Amino acid sequence: MNKRKLLQRVINNKKNIKFNDIILLAEAFGFNLDRKEGSHHIYKNKEIAEIINLQNDKGEAKPYQIKQMLNLVEKYNLKLEDS
Repeated sequence: MNKRKLLQRVINNKKNIKFNDIILLAEAFGFNLDRKEGSHHIYKNKEIAEIINLQNDKGEAKPYQIKQMLNLVEKYNLKLEDS
């Protein structure tokens, strides 16, 4: 799926988003996996001090974590990397 279309889908509905899709978006915004602690995947972006924590909940991302990621994207005006 096109990253821009995926982003629009996530913005419109933060529920029922596949974990792999949110990872794809996080990486497209410049976040890289820093470490994994249990079910917690910790992502960092070299441009900002804040991290995002994402968890795989039966194949889906947790809605509140999606919202947190989108808030960081907006707060720091991160740009979606095209592929």
